[in-house]
Amino acid sequence: MRTLIIDDERLARKELIGLLAHYDEVEIIGECSNAQEAIEMISKEQPDLIFLDVQMPGMNGFEMLQQLEYLPQVIFVTAFDEYAMKAFEVNALDYLLKPVETDRLKEAIQKMVKNNALEEKLESKGAFKEGRLGQEDQIFLKDGEKCWFVSLNEVKMFESEGNYVRVFFHQSKPLILKSLNTLEERLDYTFFRTNRKFIVNLRWVQSVENWFNGGLRLTLKDGTQVEVSRRQAARFRELMSL
Repeated sequence: MRTLIIDDERLARKELIGLLAHYDEVEIIGECSNAQEAIEMISKEQPDLIFLDVQMPGMNGFEMLQQLEYLPQVIFVTAFDEYAMKAFEVNALDYLLKPVETDRLKEAIQKMVKNNALEEKLESKGAFKEGRLGQEDQIFLKDGEKCWFVSLNEVKMFESEGNYVRVFFHQSKPLILKSLNTLEERLDYTFFRTNRKFIVNLRWVQSVENWFNGGLRLTLKDGTQVEVSRRQAARFRELMSL
């Protein structure tokens, strides 16, 4: 994993680099002392993973993430535990407290390796269409001042609202400036366009029943019900071999 260390404290960077030297899975490609420097290096180098401090001069770690177009995996490393919940809201891989304990670092690296192995397994089986986003891909969402890193397997559905799309995951449902047609072109076959307003994650479908005028009704795992139009119902039956 091509890895970048981002921390305004030189000694903290050196200490972490020393700890990571024991892991063959991690290749340190650089270090940054502030967020602006990191934004430029991430854009240029496109690392697989970043170790990111929260409190830095000028721009903190969360503000930096909002500026990124390319989104690597993130492990936060900070002296403050009060940001842990916010870190996982942006779907960080892990959250380590300074001074970093060797056991906790090992746990974070194992989590990273496990996630990457799963992605490689899915790709080797041809689970996803080339160039399309699938269940294990992460997306970055921003709605006003809030932002999230979200794995697509956590998203149960997308709903069109004019020129925007509402994304439903956990207890959140931010609006993004995208069309449903654009999203449909970017998502793989595990996401299904049920009608003009909805795209549903098929992994979330719990039951299917016949509905009015030859359509179908899907019930998701959380009880949400979505209608499938008559035209799309024929495609759904063919896709799911019903």
